[in-house]
Amino acid sequence: MSGTFDGYGGRHVPDPLEAPLEQLAATYDDLRDDDDFRADLDLFLRDFAGRPTPLYYAERLSAEYGAEIYLKREDLLHGGAHKINNALGQGLLAHHAGKDRLIAETGAGQHGTATAMVGALLGLDTEIYMGEKDIERQKMNVFRMRLMGAEVNEVTRGDAGLADAVDAALEDFAANVEDTHYLVGSVVGPDPFPRMVRDFQRVIGDEAREQFRERTGGLPDAAVACVGGGSNAMGLFDAFRDDDVEFHGAEGGGEGAASKRHAAPLAAGEDGVIHGMKTRVIDDDVEVHSVSAGLDYPGVGPEHAMFRAVGRAEYTGIPDDEALAAFRDLAEYEGIIPALESSHGLALAKRLAEAGEHDTLLVNLSGRGDKDMEQAAERFDLG
Repeated sequence: MSGTFDGYGGRHVPDPLEAPLEQLAATYDDLRDDDDFRADLDLFLRDFAGRPTPLYYAERLSAEYGAEIYLKREDLLHGGAHKINNALGQGLLAHHAGKDRLIAETGAGQHGTATAMVGALLGLDTEIYMGEKDIERQKMNVFRMRLMGAEVNEVTRGDAGLADAVDAALEDFAANVEDTHYLVGSVVGPDPFPRMVRDFQRVIGDEAREQFRERTGGLPDAAVACVGGGSNAMGLFDAFRDDDVEFHGAEGGGEGAASKRHAAPLAAGEDGVIHGMKTRVIDDDVEVHSVSAGLDYPGVGPEHAMFRAVGRAEYTGIPDDEALAAFRDLAEYEGIIPALESSHGLALAKRLAEAGEHDTLLVNLSGRGDKDMEQAAERFDLG
């Protein structure tokens, strides 16, 4: 089956979507190594997005956690997160394919914001699907999307979260395949989306690997990242795939390991099919929950499911309280406010450091915390 990862992934979709997805896969395979396409993408990544992003040694945090902590600063990108890497790649792909409309799903609003930016940049009509509860907790990003001309559609079905926004976007795509490109925000969905998004995000790992070698003369003991759908983690991991570097993914552990409210399909789910792919999914009797809207998804990218199955990566559910503590740690020790998603990766890095098995840890700081200020202010009493 096309686009499989040791049995995960594939293309589990209704018949009307088979031909458009096959056409998209062919277009991507033709363009991915095209010199003009790559030149355009590299130019926009540099001059619009702000690449390369720096590798930062967190000296005070390292002393506190007990290991050398290096941060890949995707939070410094235009828009505040890694999402712009993939949005630029897919936006240019849509432009080359003659599409004049972009649609996307979003949870925390960072992918929606990045899609709105690229829509404005390339002159493409843009519509974003976002769950009602995420619109409420990410008001600033909703305003940013609308400011850049995107239409934000509130999704009220089901749990009114990210999974429901994906459902709504897929329905739109099925009805409008002739003029519309569905700009999927993570390494999820039917082929070619998981491999395409991975490739557009690999710039994170390629830069980090070169920067780490220049800085230290070697490679980190482990690479750490948060995992919702999993694009920032896969973008980091893929560049180290053949190296002796451990991979650790931090999922949304919600209220704790014994809870029935979490967002950790890799650590505590089962195999299943969701949104056109075979992957790991959360059990039906679990309420999908994380303090972070961007991790609030009942599935995960199929390549992560494969990494787990073959033992290449280890995935851990991080409870809300640990993520919030790491959020505050980075602010207080380094003057950097991370996104709540990235805070899960930091919390996992703290666990690994305290276990004493790793001297150097590379953490992908996938986004900044501006969007989470209102929510964080409700959690912390700084009076």
